[in-house]
Amino acid sequence: MHVDIVDLRQFYHSQLGHVAEQSITMALSSLWQRLPEERLVGLGYSVPYLDRFRADTERTFAFMPAGQGAVNWPPGEPSATALVFDEELPLPDSSVDRVLMVHSLEFAENPRETLTEIWRVLAPGGRLVIVVPNRRGVWARMDHTPFGAGRPYSRGQLTALFREANFTPGASAEALFFPPSRLKTILRMRGMFERFGRVLSPAFAGVIVVEAQKRLYQGLPVAAKASRRVFAPVLSPHGVPTTRVKLNPPSTK
Repeated sequence: MHVDIVDLRQFYHSQLGHVAEQSITMALSSLWQRLPEERLVGLGYSVPYLDRFRADTERTFAFMPAGQGAVNWPPGEPSATALVFDEELPLPDSSVDRVLMVHSLEFAENPRETLTEIWRVLAPGGRLVIVVPNRRGVWARMDHTPFGAGRPYSRGQLTALFREANFTPGASAEALFFPPSRLKTILRMRGMFERFGRVLSPAFAGVIVVEAQKRLYQGLPVAAKASRRVFAPVLSPHGVPTTRVKLNPPSTK
């Protein structure tokens, strides 16, 4: 079940959400290669991060799942928001250069179909960047933030999912090493937690940030053929015809 759009917006307007956004943006920046005039689509609730990257793009869209709800974005400008189903994106084939998924994959009903649909709309060599809760992290165990909802992932699970959907996994990063606390003391120490966490315990980050590239070939799905042979019980025995010829007794005449 998706987190409601009101709860997502309220979280990112809080001090904890603002600090979390800064931490994730830093991890995204380490993977984000600037491509002038690229076409960017954010899927899920990605508007806090799209604001930081859309200046270099040709155009940017914010696609928000129907189960989550949508808000107008960007404020004060013509709307670039669309309410969508993540398995049926309103885009033609090979039409965008990059997709950013935040608060999206962990809520997908069928993650493989969602990634397959993203493969369809990405241009050859296009890149997908996903931010998902880390199943080993503390943030996935706390339900007072959006990262505690949905299905968390491990790095191995993401790699397997990428390969099933014809993506090649690439660079990755981690973020949210500080505990999801609203205490000002913890939030002020966020920088120290992030620095030491990347060195000492990267496996226990709150979120995983992974980039993957669209493969230039696509396997065609083949439906498995089920055997149609049915064994029916025989209710009564059937005689087996014999080929033996019955000989007449010799004549006594």
